[in-house]
Amino acid sequence: MPDIMGARDIAFPHLGIYIENLPKSFSVFGIEIAFYGLIIGIGVILGVLMAVKMAKLEGMNPDIIWDFAIYAVIFSVIGARIYYVVFSWDMYKDDLLSIFNIRQGGLAIYGGVIAAFITLFVYSRIKKLSPYQIGDCGVYGLVLGQIIGRWGNFFNREAFGSYTDSLFAMRLPVDAVRFRDMAQSHIDGMAAMGDVNFIQVHPTFLYEGAWNLCLLIVMLLYHKRKKYHGQMCLFYLGGYGIGRFIIEGLRTDQLLIPGTQIAVSQVLGLALFIFAVILNVIVRLRLLKNTNSTEKEDKEQ
Repeated sequence: MPDIMGARDIAFPHLGIYIENLPKSFSVFGIEIAFYGLIIGIGVILGVLMAVKMAKLEGMNPDIIWDFAIYAVIFSVIGARIYYVVFSWDMYKDDLLSIFNIRQGGLAIYGGVIAAFITLFVYSRIKKLSPYQIGDCGVYGLVLGQIIGRWGNFFNREAFGSYTDSLFAMRLPVDAVRFRDMAQSHIDGMAAMGDVNFIQVHPTFLYEGAWNLCLLIVMLLYHKRKKYHGQMCLFYLGGYGIGRFIIEGLRTDQLLIPGTQIAVSQVLGLALFIFAVILNVIVRLRLLKNTNSTEKEDKEQ
């Protein structure tokens, strides 16, 4: 275990992991490139490739996914930023130009998800295609992109939780995090190594990434057993929703419903979980009823 901690170090002390001098960006030919943006970009590319792969397994023309992805990616980024700005308006109301600066983060995944689904239904209506079949392929890419994209939060030292001394506790130098993301529990538990003050937090970005990885694995295993188009969309919305509801409760950078202390992502996550479960039950019952009716008619004939 190091005796001192640098201003750009990150550590998981109980796991014996110490990462020294980890920058938030790097320079190529004098151009500063943020790891946050690079990782988000990688997540988008691999997510689209995953969706294309699933389209082939579905027997769907993969060109549909490539075409849809162009619009989905653009509007998802816009939606993710709008969502974040709306629920963090006090940060931007006095400097409107800062709305366009996303180099330091400020993309809310639920805004991107909402925009992606709106784009899906508009695109499908224009092209006269099934939004449910396209969506069932797209959600695989969406969840993979989220898994990868969360590591952008790691490089940015953001999306973390309250103080903890648990097995997965992560140490961050105070100077490397945004003051608005710190809670009283961080201040109370603040310590020093050498000349650097650090806080010890729940790595909620890691929790969510691990949850999404499990969700993706289950979705892949269940793929061939799905009963109707749109079922994997509901599986994603419900699975991610309940996971986000739980993990969001640990975070200290929550986006709150204006005038309350209620985290909007918790409310939305729980609502989507309930919606997905109820709608899945309704559709399955209708399918069962139709199957029974068909079998009855066959017997009568």
